[in-house]
Amino acid sequence: MLIRVDSSSDISIFEQVAAAIRTDMAAGRVRPDDKLPSARDVAASLGINLHTVLRAYQVLRDEGLVDMRRGRGAVVTSAAGDLTELTEDIRELGAKAAALGMTADALASLVRDSLKAMP
Repeated sequence: MLIRVDSSSDISIFEQVAAAIRTDMAAGRVRPDDKLPSARDVAASLGINLHTVLRAYQVLRDEGLVDMRRGRGAVVTSAAGDLTELTEDIRELGAKAAALGMTADALASLVRDSLKAMP
C-alpha cells in the first residue's frame, strides 16, 4: 500500500490518507481481513503526526471499511470487497456509456442527477 500526501493541497492530510486507503480498497489492492500498517508506522513514513493517521483510520472505521481493536490494529472489513465490486460496476457502466458515445462528463452528470433523485 502506497500512501502519498500533498501538504500544499486544500484537502486535509487525514482526508488524503483515508482517500488513499479507500482507493487501494476499491482497486482490490487492500482486501477484507488485511491488516493496515500501524498508525505509528504510517505517520513515521509520511512524516506526519500520529493523530492525523489515527483520525484517517477513524474516518474509515466510521464508514464501516475498517475495524479497529486494541491489540489487533486496524483490519479491513468485508465492506472493502463491496467497494471493489462497486468499482467494477462503475467500469462496466463507463464501458456501456462509451459504447453509446457518451462523454465522461455527460455520464458523471447523469450519475449525479440520479443520485440527487434518490430518497
